[in-house]
Amino acid sequence: MIHSALNHLVTTPPAPGNHITFRGAGTPETLSLEEFYALSGGLARQLRARGLRPGDRIGILAANCLEWALLDLAALRLGVQTAGFEAGKFTADGALLERYGLRLLFTDQDGDHPAVLPIAQARTLATAPTDEELPPVSYGPKDATTLKFTSGSTGTPKGLAATAGSIDSSLRAVQEMFAHGPGDELFVFLPLSLLQQRYWMYSALCFGHDLTISTYQSAFPALRATRPTVVMGVPAFYDLAKRHIEARAARMADTEPADARRQAAHHLFGDRIRYLWTGSAPAAPDTLRFLTSCGLPIYEGYGMNETCIVTKNHPGAWREGSVGRVVRGKEVLLDADGNISVRSDFPVGTAYTYAAPGASEQVFAPDGTVRTGDIGYFDADGFLYITGRADAVLSLGNGRNITVRPVEDRMRQSPAIAECVLFAHGDELVAVVSPAGEAPDRTAIEAQLESANEQGGRHERIGRVIVADQPFSIENGLLSSQYKPLRPRIREAFRTRIEDPDAGITA
Repeated sequence: MIHSALNHLVTTPPAPGNHITFRGAGTPETLSLEEFYALSGGLARQLRARGLRPGDRIGILAANCLEWALLDLAALRLGVQTAGFEAGKFTADGALLERYGLRLLFTDQDGDHPAVLPIAQARTLATAPTDEELPPVSYGPKDATTLKFTSGSTGTPKGLAATAGSIDSSLRAVQEMFAHGPGDELFVFLPLSLLQQRYWMYSALCFGHDLTISTYQSAFPALRATRPTVVMGVPAFYDLAKRHIEARAARMADTEPADARRQAAHHLFGDRIRYLWTGSAPAAPDTLRFLTSCGLPIYEGYGMNETCIVTKNHPGAWREGSVGRVVRGKEVLLDADGNISVRSDFPVGTAYTYAAPGASEQVFAPDGTVRTGDIGYFDADGFLYITGRADAVLSLGNGRNITVRPVEDRMRQSPAIAECVLFAHGDELVAVVSPAGEAPDRTAIEAQLESANEQGGRHERIGRVIVADQPFSIENGLLSSQYKPLRPRIREAFRTRIEDPDAGITA
């Protein structure tokens, strides 16, 4: 077992035989990991020639591409921090450079500043001649390698400098559970601005497996072309995959239903899947069961920006409904009310680097323990179950407190509903739903409202459903970069209809 993945990859070229591919809307591009590593070295030397030194910081504000990955690896090999910015939340200008202390910003946006460079230029720099040499780089556990940001439901996202020790600890834990290696091809499509998505590049370089990077928009066609063994996704993506599989299987009238679903699943994901990874938001139990029944084992885990991975189901240690057992290097603490805190051998950080006054104290205890805001419990075998958020309780005008997650989950059981977010208006529960397709199926949504109210208790009865005209998306600001509904923004967007007692589908 490699003790420090980061120190290994900055000092040791990858073994031959594996590749990294980008599959987006255009022509796919594949490099051997040796070629990729050599290019990153050339780019690191060019960055050094421009005056960058260990401890400096560059920014990347761009959609997924090989240049994104090259810049991140080049920065690591130079001892320079990377700040990954999510498109739509930041603008490529001088203010961004100043606020976050960036020496350079690489972007696919237009930028009018001498330190703002087109991200395509990274490839040109990587092959340009230079006499610069790379000095040795070594990371201690507390050294920061990257600046990452919360998904940020309101205001400016909080910035957190992530330590090398936290990255190494997470990679060790994942490798113990899943043993990625030769023969594996990991598929990544979420934004590389999310640090965990770059873990799989580090894993490929250290443990010798293939990696394909795509985008959310191109994910399904790229999956079919790639035939990966592992897919790194979020619950919303797998809910959509389930609907695709069901629709294709329904057209296979001459095939036994279970076989039709398996064939449809192989058509979508390929025939080499070893497992599917999910986390970042609660997964729908019926989606997990469905995909597993199709021969696609899917393992849910738990973590957050401030903790990295905390618990994970995995082969040989899996329990339905749970988010798995605590991984090595983490400790989960529960108070009398089930509030979850996390202590780490190698913390991501002990405070936000960029945040409003008082924000760090709300989340980080003085010893670095993270207050997650989640509520849960352990079963007798050490599996953790998340029952909700401490702040996801609605207070109705009649004094009743309603935990939203089980009510929202019942509405999401319908294939016509992609997301459901619950709000209180006086004594009434009002649900805002995102349709699964561009044209909402109001008949199916109305039927699900009736079913959900029959399943729930009388105090969990939804009075009205507001159907969004268009599905929630990152582009319209109602989903985070990890495809989680942004509750405050949804409330603001639908405030008028939530407060109008005549708006929506009534129970």
